[in-house]
Amino acid sequence: MTIPSHGRANFSTQANALLRKNLIFQRRNKRSNCCLVIFPVLLCILLSVLQRVIDNELSKEKFKCGCAQVIGKTECGIQYSTLDQASSCPIPNPQKWPALLQVPDPQSRAVRTNGFTFPDLPSKSCRLTGTCPVTVLVTGNNRTLGQGLASNLFSTSPVNTSNLLLSLANNVLGSASKPGTQNFLDPAYTSGLPLYFVQPLCLSSLSFSLPVDIVSSTLQQDVECAQGLSLWRNSSSDINHELYKGYRKGNPERKINEFVTAYDILNSDMNNFNVNIWYNTTYKNDTGFSRIALLRVLRSINMVSNAYLQRLFGASTKILLEFVKEMPKPGTRLRIDISSLLSAQFFTYVIIALFPVVLTALVYEKQQRLRIMMKMHGLGDGPYWTISYAYFLVLSVIYMTCFVIFGSVIGLKIFTTNDYSIQFVFYFIYINLQISMAFLVAPLFSNVLTARAVGYLLTFGTGLLGGFLFQNFIQDTSFPRGWIIVMELYPGFSLFRGLYELGQYSFLGDYMGTHGMRWENLGDSMNGMKEVMIIMFIEWLVVLPIAFYIDQVVSSGSGVKRTPLIFFRSLLRKSKSVSQKHSLQKQGSKVFVEMEKADVVQERERVEQLLSEQSSSISIICNNLRKIYSGRDGNPPKLAVKGMSLAVRRGECFGMLGPNGAGKTSFISMMIGLTKPTSGAAYVEGSDIRYQMNEIYTSMGVCPQHDLLWETLTGREHLIFYGRLKNLKGSALMQAVEESLKSVNLYHGGVGDKFAGKYSGGMKRRLSVAISLIGDPKVVYMDEPTHSMEEAEVLCDRIGIFVDGSLQCIGGPKQLKGRYGGSFVFTMTTSAEHDAEVETMVRGLSQNAQKIYHISGTQKFEIPKHEIQISDVFKAVENLKKRFTVQAWGLADTTLEDVFIKVALGAQSSDILS
Repeated sequence: MTIPSHGRANFSTQANALLRKNLIFQRRNKRSNCCLVIFPVLLCILLSVLQRVIDNELSKEKFKCGCAQVIGKTECGIQYSTLDQASSCPIPNPQKWPALLQVPDPQSRAVRTNGFTFPDLPSKSCRLTGTCPVTVLVTGNNRTLGQGLASNLFSTSPVNTSNLLLSLANNVLGSASKPGTQNFLDPAYTSGLPLYFVQPLCLSSLSFSLPVDIVSSTLQQDVECAQGLSLWRNSSSDINHELYKGYRKGNPERKINEFVTAYDILNSDMNNFNVNIWYNTTYKNDTGFSRIALLRVLRSINMVSNAYLQRLFGASTKILLEFVKEMPKPGTRLRIDISSLLSAQFFTYVIIALFPVVLTALVYEKQQRLRIMMKMHGLGDGPYWTISYAYFLVLSVIYMTCFVIFGSVIGLKIFTTNDYSIQFVFYFIYINLQISMAFLVAPLFSNVLTARAVGYLLTFGTGLLGGFLFQNFIQDTSFPRGWIIVMELYPGFSLFRGLYELGQYSFLGDYMGTHGMRWENLGDSMNGMKEVMIIMFIEWLVVLPIAFYIDQVVSSGSGVKRTPLIFFRSLLRKSKSVSQKHSLQKQGSKVFVEMEKADVVQERERVEQLLSEQSSSISIICNNLRKIYSGRDGNPPKLAVKGMSLAVRRGECFGMLGPNGAGKTSFISMMIGLTKPTSGAAYVEGSDIRYQMNEIYTSMGVCPQHDLLWETLTGREHLIFYGRLKNLKGSALMQAVEESLKSVNLYHGGVGDKFAGKYSGGMKRRLSVAISLIGDPKVVYMDEPTHSMEEAEVLCDRIGIFVDGSLQCIGGPKQLKGRYGGSFVFTMTTSAEHDAEVETMVRGLSQNAQKIYHISGTQKFEIPKHEIQISDVFKAVENLKKRFTVQAWGLADTTLEDVFIKVALGAQSSDILS
C-alpha cells in the first residue's frame, strides 16, 4: 500500500548518514587498523635500533679526532690522528694533492683483440707482462697540428724531492683508483694501488715519500712507469666508435678495452685553440658524487693545453697545475644517518601501503554490491564521493601524522632536520593523488583479493624499482632530465624522488652539522622536490575528475553503464524520453499479441491507454520491456524478458510468480537500475528508468535476491543508516527502527544488536525486508523475500505468472483460481493392491478425471467441478471403505500453487511444440 513519504534527504543528511556508517565500520575493523599502524611503527623502530648500533660504533675512540699529551696537557688535532680519525678533526688547511690523470689498470688498457682490430694498437701479449701502454686518441680538422699536439702530450722532467709538488706538476702522474666523496684524503695515496708516471718511453721505475700534513705518518708511495701512446684518428665518429667498442657492453668479447682520454681539436690552428674532450664518467664513488670524478679531468685539460702552448712558443712554455685541494672544514663527528640513506626505499613501502587499503575498500563495496544498494535507497553520487574521499583523506592524514610524529620522537633525522611544512605539503599532495588514483583504478577490479594482490604488488614493486633503478637515474648526471620527469609521472616514482631528496638533505645536514631542506632549497637546480610537487599537484587535479567521470560512465557498482555524454544527460533525457515514449505507445502492442492470453492482452492495452492519458494514480508502468543477454562461449543470445507490459497502481501489492530462470530477477534488475533494458521503457512515479534512476531511487525500497549487508554492522545500525537516507531523523528514526525490528522478529533477545555476519540466512533475509520498508518508500521491490505460495495468495492484490521471459496470465488470486482452477483435487491413500479399484471408483464419478500423482498406494486425481457433486464423492468413498481399508483421503479446491504449476507446464509445453 502507499504510505506518505518523508521527502528526499538533502545532501547534508545523506552525507551525515554515510559518515556515521563509515565511522562505525572503521571502529569495528580494529585488527586491520592495528596491522596498518604497526607496519610503519615497526619499521621506524628497526631504523632507530640500527641507528643506535651505528652511532654506538662511531662513538668509539678510533673514529674520534686523535689526541696526545703534549707538555703536560692534552692536545687534539689532525697531526695526532690516524687515517680513520682524520675525518673527524677540523682541517683549517687542507692537504695539497698532486693533480692525477685517471688511467686504466694494466689488464684493462686498450690492445688489439678479435673484435678490436685497429692495427696501431699494441698486441694483447703486453697484458701478460703488465706493460701495456695507456692510449690517448686525437682527431681534428688540422692533422698536422693534431699530430704535433699528440707528440707533446706526455713530457718527462726529473723528480726533485726537495720540491715534490712542483716537480710532479711537470710530469703526468696517474692512478687507477676511484676518487672519493671528498678530497681531504685522496684514495689514490691510501688505497695501496701504485701511481703511474706516464712517459713517452719507460726507462726506469721510481718511488717517493709524499709528506702528508693531515695525519701523523708519512705516506710512502710506489710509482710505476706507464708508457703514454698517442694515436691519430681521421674523425670524431671513428673515435666515438672505438671508445664504445672499448666499453664492455660494446665489445663482443665482453672485456674492457679502455682508453685514457680522447681529444678532438676541431678547427684549431695557430691562432685559435678549440678542443672537445672525452672522459670516462663511470669513475665515481657508489654514493653518486660524480663531481669528484671531475678532479681527474683537470690533468687531461692541462696536458692538451700545455701541448698547444709548446707548439706555439717552444718546449719551455707550459701552464703548471701544481696541486688540487679540498675546502677547509671545521671539526665534525663521523655520522651515518641510516634513516636518511634508506628513507626513499623503506618509506615508499610505508606510504604506498595506504593505496591497497583504499582500493580494496572501494572494490569491496563494488563486489558486495553495497554501493548500488545504498544508491537504490537514496544515496546520491555527490554525498558518496564527498564522504568517501574525505573519509579516506582523514584516515591518510592521521596515518601520516602518526608516522611523522613517531619518527620524530624516536629521532629519525629525515623528519627532524627537514622543514616540517615542506614535509606536510609534500605528503598532503601525495596522499590526495593516491586516493584519486585508487578511485580511478577501482572500476578495473571486481574481486577484492585481486585488487589487494595488485595493490601490494605495486607497493613492493615501486619500492624495489625505485631503489635499484630509478635512484641510479637520479644520481647519474648524464641521464636526460626529461626522462626523469617522464618517469615521475608515475606517482610512486614521484613519491620516491621526494623522499630521496628529503633523505639527501637530512643526511648532508646531519653529516655537516647543519639543517636539512628549507623552502629556499627548492630553487636549487639539482633539487627535484619542487618538480615532483608540481607534477603530483597537477596529476591530482586531472585524475580526480577523470575518476569521477569514469565512475559515472563505466559504473563501478553504481548501476548500469551510462552514455559518455553523461554531463549532457538532461538534454538527452528530454529529447529521448519524450520521443521514445510516443513511439513505444504505437509499437508496443505489435509484439506477441497473437500468442498472449486475453488477460495479458488486456493488460497491454491498459498500459497503452495509461501512457496516452498519463494517469497520476499509476505507480509503475512497463511498456514492451525487453532484456537480451549477449551469447558467450558459443551460446546464442538469451532473451530473458520478452516484451513485458504491466501497470501497477498506487497502493497495490503485485506478485510475480515463476519458475527458476523465468526472468523475474532480470525484470526486477531493470526496474531497480542494476541492468539496462535492451528495448522498451518503464516509468516509476512518472520517471523514466533509462534516464532518471537517481530521482527514482529517492522514493524506492529494495530487498534484493541476495542479502547485501555489512558483516560488521548490526541489524539496528543497518536500519539507522538506511533510515537516515530516507530522511528520517531524531525520535522518528529511532521509532521506525524499533518498529522495523519488531515487525521482522529481530527485536527480542538483543538480536537487533548483533553483527549481521552472525545472522542465520533467514535472519539476514528478514533484515533485508526491513531495510526495503524503512522510511515508507513509495515503491518497494522484493526479489524472493520468501518462497511461500500461500503468502503470495494472501498478501497480493494481483498476481502475474511469468514463464520463459513472458507474462502468461495476470489477475487477482481468486480470478486466477477461477480461470485456471475449475477442478477439485481428490487424494486417497490405500494399500498398493487396491490402486486399480480406487481409480475405477474415480472414473465412475467423472470420465474426464486426470491422474496427476501416484506413488506407493497414494493417488491424486484432478476432477472437473461441473461433473460431480461433493455428496456423490462422500458416498463413493463410504462404499469403498466397506470393501478395504482406506488410510486417508481428501477432496480439496484448486490452490494457487496448482494454478501456477498448470500455467507453467502449459507454457513450457507450448514452447516445446513451437
